Amino acid sequence: MASILIPTLGSTDWRSLLGDPGKHWKRGKSAFECAVSWESAKQNPRGLPDQVAAMLDACELTNGGALLLGIPEHQVVIEGGGHPSQNDLWALLRTPKATISMAVEAKSGEPFDKYVAEWIRDASSQSGKPKRLASLKKVLGIGEANLEGIRYQLMHRTASPLLEATRFHASAAVLLIQSFGGEKDDSSYKDYCRFCELMECESARNTLCLSNRKTDVPLLIGWLDCLPASDMQVAESVGG
Repeated sequence: MASILIPTLGSTDWRSLLGDPGKHWKRGKSAFECAVSWESAKQNPRGLPDQVAAMLDACELTNGGALLLGIPEHQVVIEGGGHPSQNDLWALLRTPKATISMAVEAKSGEPFDKYVAEWIRDASSQSGKPKRLASLKKVLGIGEANLEGIRYQLMHRTASPLLEATRFHASAAVLLIQSFGGEKDDSSYKDYCRFCELMECESARNTLCLSNRKTDVPLLIGWLDCLPASDMQVAESVGG
């Protein structure tokens, strides 16, 4: 991961960071909607989309949070090898009392990738997958919990803000699922609810909920329903 970063000039700068821009950079797709949501919020005093700010303010640990920096398509290395966990956005927030590490996973009809059982089923004897899975279990504090019906992407994406909280000496971590798909994300929301059960936290929509798992720092998980960008928001985001 690069340590020297150049600030974006607008939402179109996010496009070049995608693995397949032609497929994912379209209105209504999560990558596009996430970029517009956050770039159009640059004009806000706290640098946050209004709905995100309201969600943070409703929780004691994150109340008053403001954006210190945000890194699109931020990669977090997971022990065991394989591809890093590539977050749609990783944000470092500052509240009046603390620093918060937050990963944003945007959805607009896309699933949370494979189930854990599917992901590890075909691992060879030389594969780093078992070590990677053990590392994720440790970071998430889930021990030998039953992973049936759990999506692998939710595990490594949740580990990302926890690992970065350690690296940046943040006092709490947040996983935010920013949903732009409406009914198209209903299936993903069910997967999210199952994951919340695993992490021993509530799964109320548009609310940050505290996990009762023993993680290095307190972990909050939330699902936020957002509307796709308006024409005005798209125009605001292009110029940064």
